[in-house]
Amino acid sequence: MSRYIIRRLIQAIPVLLGATLLIYAIVFALPGDPIAALAGEKRMDPNIVTILREQYHLNDPFLVQYWYYLSGLFGGDFGTTFAGVPVTDIMAGKFQVTINLAMTALVMEAVIGVGLGLYAALRHGRAQDSMVLASTLVLISIPTLVTGFVLQLLLGVKVGLFPVAGVADGWRSYLLPGFVLAGTSIAYLTRLTRTSLVETLRADYIRTAVAKGLPRRRVVGRHALRNALIPLITYLGADLGTLMGGAVITETIFNLPGIGQQLFSSVYLREQSVVVGIVTVLVLIYILANLVVDLLYAVLDPRIRYE
Repeated sequence: MSRYIIRRLIQAIPVLLGATLLIYAIVFALPGDPIAALAGEKRMDPNIVTILREQYHLNDPFLVQYWYYLSGLFGGDFGTTFAGVPVTDIMAGKFQVTINLAMTALVMEAVIGVGLGLYAALRHGRAQDSMVLASTLVLISIPTLVTGFVLQLLLGVKVGLFPVAGVADGWRSYLLPGFVLAGTSIAYLTRLTRTSLVETLRADYIRTAVAKGLPRRRVVGRHALRNALIPLITYLGADLGTLMGGAVITETIFNLPGIGQQLFSSVYLREQSVVVGIVTVLVLIYILANLVVDLLYAVLDPRIRYE
């Protein structure tokens, strides 16, 4: 097991290098001068511009700039913004908001998605099954932008059940945006749970368990659902990175000061160090989430071995 974990962590190094290189190249290719953007509409002193361009190596070729950034990154330094603010200070507060939002969405996705999928699978072919499938199809068809504004208006403004913006209300501030962020994933997970469980319930060992007279709850919960969870765990692990990376729209709708808004503004200002730093952390989270998912396979199915 330990050799497997070390091997997976070593494999993550080229993934990180490729991701940082690609994002740095994209931001480098954006038009405009990031130093001129600092002054806004005012004209900056040419001497100050020269000093800043030398300080941040903006006169150097792309690969030289990337090497300077990479050297600092492997030393634990994510760099500073063009305004002199450390990138780690920016990410510290912003990531907490996005992690809270993503974990809220992930819990909702797991509870609602698996619950509805289980409900539909146990009523396969009936009216309830068709209603669940139809509702998930509607949820998939509606864009997140539309879902966010509609629920914000109805449940936030009209009814007043949830806060409509900001994080001043604590955990309640993440409930509505969390559902909006997880909406499409809930629909997909519901369908995946239903399909996986229906196929598992048709297996021979399930028929044997039923023939032995085991209670239905034990057959479904201990035998069928445990094996059906493997593809669901895979989906949830991969979706954690998707939720954190896709929070830009949701954070904008609900005015959450998270990493999504910061990423959008940093791309606009061509803050390479901020953009690459955020993406690097997101890639790390995605890699670690998939590693945890792989390790959970052995818990769900003891026949799986890593050596």
